[in-house]
Amino acid sequence: MKAVILKEAGSTDNFSIEDIATPVPQPQEVLVKVHAAAVNPVDMKTRKGGAFLAKLQESGSVILGWDISGVVESVGAQVSLFKPGDEVFGMVNFPGIGKAYAAYVTAPEGHLARKPSNINHEDAAAATLAALTAWQALVHEAKVTAGQKVLIHAAAGGVGHFAIQIAKHLGAKVVGTASSSNIEFLKALGVDFPIDYTAAPFETQMDQVDVVLDPLGDEVTERSLQLLRPGGVLISIVGGVKEHLNALIAEKNIQAKNYLVHSSGTDMQELAALLERGIIKPHISHRYTLEEVAEAHRQIESGRTKGKIVLTLV
Repeated sequence: MKAVILKEAGSTDNFSIEDIATPVPQPQEVLVKVHAAAVNPVDMKTRKGGAFLAKLQESGSVILGWDISGVVESVGAQVSLFKPGDEVFGMVNFPGIGKAYAAYVTAPEGHLARKPSNINHEDAAAATLAALTAWQALVHEAKVTAGQKVLIHAAAGGVGHFAIQIAKHLGAKVVGTASSSNIEFLKALGVDFPIDYTAAPFETQMDQVDVVLDPLGDEVTERSLQLLRPGGVLISIVGGVKEHLNALIAEKNIQAKNYLVHSSGTDMQELAALLERGIIKPHISHRYTLEEVAEAHRQIESGRTKGKIVLTLV
C-alpha cells in the first residue's frame, strides 16, 4: 500500500511516499481502506520531534496521523461491531500509534463509529480529533450546561469551530476569540460575543465567564483564569495549567485542568448523531492529496488555518 513515511524528525522535506506492506488486523481490530485523513497541529508537532514521535519510531515505519474515514476492508476474528463494506470514521489509537497517512489503517473496533450517510468521507475525517477534543472537554470535563457562558479561544480553528457548535447545542452562550478576518466566520457559526483579539486584549472586551476552553496556553491561560467566575472551569488542551498558577486557582475557587483527548467509539457515535442531524458541521478550508502532505503540514504550521485540513486518498 501507499503511505507517507517520515524519514527523520524535522522539516516537511523528510516526508517520503513509499509502498509498504498492508497491515493485518488483530482479533479485535478492523482494517480500513482510508478515503480521507485529517491533519492536525499534533501531527506537525510530532513531525518536528514531539512527544509521540518516540512511540512511532519504536513501531517501525514512522507514519503520522490519527484521523480517518473510510470503508472496512476486513475484520479480526473477535470483531462484532463492524463488517466488510461498512463506512466508518474515527480518531484511532490516540494517544499512541495511529498511522493514518496511509491507504489502509488497522484500528480497534472500539475507536470507530459508523459514518453518517449524509456526509462524505472528507467531512467525516475532519470531524474526528478536533470534534472529539471539543466534545470531551466541554461535555465530560467542563460539564457545560444551558445558560452558562463559555469562552472559546482560537474559535475559528479546528477544535474551536466544533466547540462553538457543541456549546451552542448544549444551550450555552458563547464568547469566541479570533483575528479580525475571522469575526464574520464566528458569527456564522453562532458565536454570541465574537472578540477580535487584535483590537484590544480579549480580557478587556468581556465580562466574567463560567467555562474557558484553552487551546493556546502560555499567558493566555493565566489571563483567562482571571475571567472565570468563582466555581468556574478552565480546560487547557495544550498543557497551559502550570504549577505557578495554583495559588490563583485556589484563590478564585475554580477548577483548572490540562486535558488530552483519547480515542472513543462511544463519543464518536455521539458526534455521528450530531453530524447526521446537521447540528455540527465541519468547515474544511484546505484539501490535499497524499502526495501534497508537505504542503498540508506547511499550512497547519502557519497557525492561520480556518477550520480543518484533510488529505483525500480516494
